[in-house]
Amino acid sequence: IGDQKVDIGKQKVDIENVFADKLKGFSSKTIDHIRRMFEEFGFDSIFGRSAAAELLKIKNSSASKLIAKLVQAEILEHVSGHGKGKYRFAEGENGTAL
Repeated sequence: IGDQKVDIGKQKVDIENVFADKLKGFSSKTIDHIRRMFEEFGFDSIFGRSAAAELLKIKNSSASKLIAKLVQAEILEHVSGHGKGKYRFAEGENGTAL
């Protein structure tokens, strides 16, 4: 055991690189919302509109519009078998963003 520090916190992801082609045309505020959602949910979590609204401190209707935009841009994908209106960040075949 030495003096070496260990970083066990969450690793920040540069979503501009992960979703580079898909972020074109989004405002900086929307990109910030995507970043915050990705830091909270990542590729592994399944979430709904209410969780996104609570995290971002926006109304459910605004969260619905944001999620619809992200599904259309193929940043989020619908998840079945977990109840109505559940989503997750879309991954490619090798575990990276589409």
